[in-house]
Amino acid sequence: MRLKWTHEAELEDLPRLYEFLAKVNPRAAGDAIRSLVAAPELLLMQPKMGEPLLGYAPREVRRWFLKNYEIRYELQDDTLIVLRVWHTREDRSTD
Repeated sequence: MRLKWTHEAELEDLPRLYEFLAKVNPRAAGDAIRSLVAAPELLLMQPKMGEPLLGYAPREVRRWFLKNYEIRYELQDDTLIVLRVWHTREDRSTD
């Protein structure tokens, strides 16, 4: 299985989360981002461990929580695509 990141997840979500956390603790921000970047490797081994989000059917979109973060991903054939990454306290009413 291959891993891909969307533009939004890689170039918007991760930098946004880093900048928010770095204001308080730059070291913790770096640790958090490294964990979030590494986490999908676990999903590659068990891609169905995330909760299915039925509202996206027929696409197979799932979400998986890593501590206080939600990783939303899609399974397409032999590819796991990281769609978005959020802190669980973020306001996502516009997403």
